[in-house]
Amino acid sequence: MTTTLQLRIDEKLKTKAQKVFEALGLDLSSGIKLFLTQVAHDKELPFTPSTRAKEIRMQWDKEVAEALKHGKKYTSTKEMFDDILK
Repeated sequence: MTTTLQLRIDEKLKTKAQKVFEALGLDLSSGIKLFLTQVAHDKELPFTPSTRAKEIRMQWDKEVAEALKHGKKYTSTKEMFDDILK
């Protein structure tokens, strides 16, 4: 059994979300279903709400830069898996 969900949402937000979902090969309805399915499965939000987005992004960028500078590099996926599985 299915049901119809109606909600009011800002037009700009809807358009932005549609573009993201389309880039992922999803329509808006499928994207919302995916979100709700994940919430129901995990019994929590699939992300951590935060008011510190800039701080978190800066920390993430710092960690990525460090990994790119000092992390292991592989020439193939086989080489990577061989290293991981040894």
